[in-house]
Amino acid sequence: MRKAMAALAAMLLITSCGSGGGDTGGGGDRIRVALVQGLAGEEFYETMACGARAKAKELGVDLDVQGPQKFDPTLQTPIVNSVVAGAPDALLIAPTDVKAMIAPLTQAKQQNIKIILVDTVVEDPTIGLSRISTDNLKGGAAAAEALSEQVGGKGKVLVISTDPGVSTVDARIKGFADEIKASHPGLTYVGVQYSHNDVGEASRIMNAALAKDADLAGVFATNLNSATGAGTALQQAGKLGKVKMVGFDAGPAQVKQLKDGVVQALIAQLPADIGAKGVEQAVAAVKGQEVTPSIPTDATIVTAANVDRPEVQKVLYKAGC
Repeated sequence: MRKAMAALAAMLLITSCGSGGGDTGGGGDRIRVALVQGLAGEEFYETMACGARAKAKELGVDLDVQGPQKFDPTLQTPIVNSVVAGAPDALLIAPTDVKAMIAPLTQAKQQNIKIILVDTVVEDPTIGLSRISTDNLKGGAAAAEALSEQVGGKGKVLVISTDPGVSTVDARIKGFADEIKASHPGLTYVGVQYSHNDVGEASRIMNAALAKDADLAGVFATNLNSATGAGTALQQAGKLGKVKMVGFDAGPAQVKQLKDGVVQALIAQLPADIGAKGVEQAVAAVKGQEVTPSIPTDATIVTAANVDRPEVQKVLYKAGC
């Protein structure tokens, strides 16, 4: 009997010593983190996922990545609900709407899932232990600076964006408008129009703008589809390269637009850094360590003159890891 009891004790000791797994949460298991992208397959979010995966591997964290097929809260919400049902320790998310995503994220918060907002945010300041994104006000200001340089500091300029209510592009528009008002008196800002992230609608907007303001000097397109649609209209009107355009982001399609002369400058974010910092903050939150409430990341102006430089090549987005 004593021998059997001793063997059982030895087995229990071995089991308890072997139950760890690198960095752990409160229960002794590996920390489980879910990343819900704003748009699956889009180069910005894929580069973010690459940064998150690399940091998760470094820290011994289990990371699951999912995202909707469109940047749409009606598609993102069921993904969040499914993730919450799986009870991860932490959720990294790029909310697709500042209001619509509050309810599903509140449910996640009520389940004691640590929420880290990456890239975009929601209006409720109590959601998101850390908010990590490009300083989009600064990015918008950089776009105004780049466009002013391209048009020689004078003329009418237009913004074509996606939809109101997306925190990132709202901030870019504000940064652009504020910078023009403060530092570029030769530019006349004629306002923003929304393409609903539709290439055809962006093309229609550009055509209407050219008809209304034949002397339009430049346009700031806040995302890829806006730039693609505007570029098609400019090409058809024989204005490509004459009406200057600055785009946002630096995925393969945007860089092609730059090299083809559709846009004259790009504002590149650092999505891999955002993903990596998101995982770091998630781990800190799960472990009860100090979390940084707000982490702004930089943006870089990319032009045809500097796109092939090694330091600029590092900030261009990738379609996969």
